[in-house]
Amino acid sequence: MATTLADVARRAGVSPATVSRVLNGNYPVARATAERVHRAVAELDYVVNGHARALAASSSDLIGVLVHDVADPFFGVIASGIQDAMAEGDVLAVVCNTGSSAERELRYLRLLRRQRARAVVLTGGSVNGPGHRDALVDQIAEFTATGSRVVLCGRPPLTGHDGGPLPGVVAVDFDNREGSRGLTAHLVSLGHRSIGYLTGPEHRTTSRLRLDGHLRALADAGLPAGDCPVASSDFDRESGRAGVAELLRRAPGLTAVVAGNDNAALGALAELRSRGLDVPGDVSVAGFDDLPFSLDAVPALTTVRIPLADAGRTSGMLAVGSREDPPGGVLTVRTELVVRDSTGPVPG
Repeated sequence: MATTLADVARRAGVSPATVSRVLNGNYPVARATAERVHRAVAELDYVVNGHARALAASSSDLIGVLVHDVADPFFGVIASGIQDAMAEGDVLAVVCNTGSSAERELRYLRLLRRQRARAVVLTGGSVNGPGHRDALVDQIAEFTATGSRVVLCGRPPLTGHDGGPLPGVVAVDFDNREGSRGLTAHLVSLGHRSIGYLTGPEHRTTSRLRLDGHLRALADAGLPAGDCPVASSDFDRESGRAGVAELLRRAPGLTAVVAGNDNAALGALAELRSRGLDVPGDVSVAGFDDLPFSLDAVPALTTVRIPLADAGRTSGMLAVGSREDPPGGVLTVRTELVVRDSTGPVPG
């Protein structure tokens, strides 16, 4: 027969209410008493009924982490950082793979709310479009109304329908626009004037912000955007290959390619090699994110570094309340240009 709370109370010589107070940590109890309770719990191998605790309280010990693609190193590094921040706490982090589906993201939010999750961390760019945005705001408002928290990691801050801040929501936002602007400016400084760009999925805020930074750098340099073609990718290797083929078809004299992320940049490198083009001798290539494989690419990839693991840890701490909220509810994570061997001067 399973050990009950009453069994623990008898072993510790206290009332069941005192045991509940010690285990929930929501009421001051003398240290000696608390030690007796914890000792009794260990001796009897008592396991707290998490579902009952959630019903008695407003939330459980569950933290939801929503990612677009659990197999993508970008999200893997962030999720690992989030779990690192929770390793010392008495919480369970559950990673939910949305497959970049806006509908699945909303469904997971509903399920986590039904499970009385203490918090949820939404990672990666959000879907552009008023329909999904309005539905997301509604879901988050219902989630936080119960006292739960929402952390946006790697996506822009989210406001309510009235344009004001959403209570219980904080954002760890990546400076995608300025990072991309600095990367393209680096290529311009090397003499490149025909720079192709591989953007990500059109409906993602990350794609829009990084493309915007690229276009701003072209404007800063007085380069007509029409001379620098843009092709779509899905932020993965295969679409990166296809995107570079499209760029070369439209601009055979291309001297540089900027990819919206490192995965697409790997595809670009592969396609250029298959065509007998040297990187960076014939075409320079750059990515974004500085994922672990970027240093080992051939040649080593010039990219924009986001401290993903640190951003994940910060998001995890905000989710469990072990770190104070940033001013205004928004913490902007700065990016860093990392110059490696895949970029060089315009071919002589």
